Amino acid sequence: MTLRSSTPSSSEPSEAHGTARATAGAAGASVPEVLDVAEGVLALGERLVLHHGGCLERARLAWRLEGRRGAPVVAALGGISAHRRVFDVTRPRAGWWDEVVGPARALDALRVRVLGIDYLGGSGESTTPAAGESFPSLSSYDQAETLRRLLDHLQIERLRAIVGASYGGMVGLAFADRYPERVAQLLVISAADRTHPMATAWRSVQRRMLRFAVAIGQGPEGLKLARALAMASYRSPAEFAARFSQPPRRVHEQWVFPVEEYLFARGSDYAARYRPESVLCLSESIDLHAVDARRIGTPTELVAVREDQLVPLDDMRALASRLPRARLHEISSLHGHDAFLKEAEALQPIFTCLYSPSATE
Repeated sequence: MTLRSSTPSSSEPSEAHGTARATAGAAGASVPEVLDVAEGVLALGERLVLHHGGCLERARLAWRLEGRRGAPVVAALGGISAHRRVFDVTRPRAGWWDEVVGPARALDALRVRVLGIDYLGGSGESTTPAAGESFPSLSSYDQAETLRRLLDHLQIERLRAIVGASYGGMVGLAFADRYPERVAQLLVISAADRTHPMATAWRSVQRRMLRFAVAIGQGPEGLKLARALAMASYRSPAEFAARFSQPPRRVHEQWVFPVEEYLFARGSDYAARYRPESVLCLSESIDLHAVDARRIGTPTELVAVREDQLVPLDDMRALASRLPRARLHEISSLHGHDAFLKEAEALQPIFTCLYSPSATE
């Protein structure tokens, strides 16, 4: 498969459009398709009033839209580390959801156009806190508002669906609550209508250590530690038992455990790519999330992972009972909360609901 697109090089609000000839195969067959690619940075207006108080002046939202020309649009939103490049056929692993989204994948870019964004407050090209800058608290409703403004700009009257995982599922629920006429369907993975206190406990400790590190000028090191702790909550005890039961080894007069090496390697990699201030902002936004599920009438497919430590199965079942039009799918995965990134095969049959004749554009 080949794909060519142009990317804005300027930090000013801008857009780039491209058309690419792609060849995607299923079971060895080649099917020529045209994928349209467009991306840009949208100026959101003079003032964005925020859900928890305060406002942002001249905020900007970076976005990317890619898929079959003229196809219905599906917004794909992930965790706080996700970004606008949902998939990338030319650069393996450049897209944050490459295993699940793309041509002939579960979310099939040959059948829909996939819309991705850089979250407000995140580490991408949207408006974000600068080092040492005071930045207002953000809500999942604020992210929903920026998405609504983007749809207006792109002249997309109604999304076929929002497919949201983790924080992206929270944003999807907030969007359907506030703008039900703008989305036909939700597919929400590992996200509930409010956060569990145990998950908030883990994230609160992460934020406290990160704030302390930033205050003493060691932000990247603090982010490394916070991410290491976060990784322990993303995965399952069964996975760690299977992968890290080997004995520790002696390094520089102290014992180092296999799981310790893994966690801090992941933390180092993360700290090299993300900003402490952005992680603080969006981590807090997760724990501030709360919607009234009873008001959300959009047809919703929910996916719960039985081994998820952050969004317990009981919370997903409770959400399904409160939503007027919901169906719950339960899957098992050693990857726990990260199952949405890893379990393409398990998610494939669930995603078929996006293409059923009853799905409206």
